[in-house]
Parts: sequence; structure tokens; C-alpha cells
Amino acid sequence: MPPSDERDYYERIYKVVNQIPRGQVATYGDIAAIVGDGCDGRIVGHALGALGPNSMKVAWQRVIGRNGKITTSGLHQPDKLAGEGVKFDERGHVLMDQFHWAGPSEEWARENGFQVLPKGGASEEPDNQPSLF
Repeated sequence: MPPSDERDYYERIYKVVNQIPRGQVATYGDIAAIVGDGCDGRIVGHALGALGPNSMKVAWQRVIGRNGKITTSGLHQPDKLAGEGVKFDERGHVLMDQFHWAGPSEEWARENGFQVLPKGGASEEPDNQPSLF
């Protein structure tokens, strides 16, 4: 069951997103799996889309679609990721085998009330996420 206040739910998502190290990426489904409580990739997309002026406080650019696909438009997400050292293939997809975040440590997850990411990342999420911002 998600937290009763949508703002609290979104804050949990932002807390996880900010754990993704510079130069690594996670998928919407990865973040949802770590948050748990009925969260899914669409909810993560909505939370990131709701950032507005707070976008500088959350590393939203590190969250991408499954298989390394950039799902935002007009936000310079590929440029931001490239500036962090993330590399792309000829289709413009992130090289997931090199830059996919393995998730938070078990200790951090436990201390903060989150799940650990299953080995290999989350597998179920939609390809088309809502537009951010």
C-alpha cells in the first residue's frame, strides 16, 4: 500500500533516485522495485514529472526507460548523462551493461525502509513514460 499522502510517496521516490551515483543509471522499474509498496514505473514517471522547480534537487536524468532508452524530450537528458561519463550506443540508448546501477546497499535499503533491487534489475515496466516537467 503506498503512503497515504502522495507527497510522501513521491519523496520516497526522490530519495531513491538521489542514491543513483553519478555516471550510472536506473530504470523507472528499478526505482519502483526499490520503493515497493505498490509503486510501478508509471508512478515513478509521474513523480519525476511533478518535480517542477525542484528538479535541481533530484538526479532525475539518471532514470531512463528499460533497455537504456531515453524517455524524455527537450530536457537535454542525454547531454546531462554524457557529462557524467555515461556512454550510448548507435541508437542513442545507454550501454546498460556498463552503466546500470545495481541498486542501494542492503544496509541502506533496510535502514531507510526500502527494498533491495533484484539481481539484474527490475524487469517489468512500460516503454513509454510520461513526459517529465
